[in-house]
Amino acid sequence: MKQEHNPIQEFQEWFFEVEKSHQISEVNAMLLTTIGEDACPKSRMVLLKRFTWEGFLFFTNYKSEKGRAIAKNPKVSLQFNWQAAGKEIFIQGTAEKLPRSISENYFEQRPAGSKIGAWASPQGEKLTSRASLEKSLHYFEEKFKGKTIPMPKNWGGYLVKPQHLDFIQYSSVGIIKSMRYNLKKDFSWSKKVWHYFDLSI
Repeated sequence: MKQEHNPIQEFQEWFFEVEKSHQISEVNAMLLTTIGEDACPKSRMVLLKRFTWEGFLFFTNYKSEKGRAIAKNPKVSLQFNWQAAGKEIFIQGTAEKLPRSISENYFEQRPAGSKIGAWASPQGEKLTSRASLEKSLHYFEEKFKGKTIPMPKNWGGYLVKPQHLDFIQYSSVGIIKSMRYNLKKDFSWSKKVWHYFDLSI
């Protein structure tokens, strides 16, 4: 049942609207920002694989730089830049590891090449050359040839549970509509809406 002021419902409506517009090549591309071991923010693109009433799911190597950062500080932000479609979404929340069974279920559905890549790409470690990566790919291709490819122990998913969401809608005349959702202590959502003029136009 749709809750009043539910941001996930809002996200779903925007996501499918932008997807149907064909104005954005990768609607599920999102900018993930974490706080690194040096206490500085760092952003990189990841792909949203699923969203539920609980939050937003993506998958990665837990030993990657972003995985290590989340282990130290689970507070993250996500940004969906759909400006070509006149929309942006900013999300702040906490990231937590998904149960291994859920990650394995997703991993099983991936193409064989992507599964091999999860084994061959030692994220978090610096490769000496491209040849080293190609050698690693070849090694695991041979190792798992004709076999079921299991999920690496250091690979899996995260669920980003949102606490604050900003929905920004642009217009051709420079009027911007902003909607902000905040998670309250009783786990319901508050919503504020305001309009302003973009002075940069």
